[in-house]
Amino acid sequence: MKTISPEQALHRLAAYCSRSERCVYDVKQKLIRWEIPAEQHMEIIRRLQKERFIDESRFCRAFVNDKSKYGKWGPHKINYELRKKQIPDELIREALAALVPDESREQLVQVLKSKYKTVKGKNGFEIRQKLIRFAAGRGFSLDEIEKALDAIGLE
Repeated sequence: MKTISPEQALHRLAAYCSRSERCVYDVKQKLIRWEIPAEQHMEIIRRLQKERFIDESRFCRAFVNDKSKYGKWGPHKINYELRKKQIPDELIREALAALVPDESREQLVQVLKSKYKTVKGKNGFEIRQKLIRFAAGRGFSLDEIEKALDAIGLE
């Protein structure tokens, strides 16, 4: 790969951050991939933050919104993925607090109804267990899953 200068990296990252919300972790990964010297990483990141290309709080809110609405993820999976991106706990808590529990529950019910149509099992217990594993993988708590399964009528 052709090496690029820190100034070129800054311009490319500004364009990269303009297309979609990004966090510091994503930008650092790009800088590492482009083999930009580590001592220049923070300088580039600070400049992007100063010019509002990177805003961790804004990224966190957008991530939570997109993953819950479009990805049908539960709060536990969203929390896990944000932690992987090294987002501060306080920002994660604030963004997750914006989730409406009733919307999340209704979304889980819809996801489970749709999955129920495709799940095969020897008996009701086995089907229920497969649905529980599926919903847990999506990041919902066992309590939420149980309530959603009861709402569907699977006991």
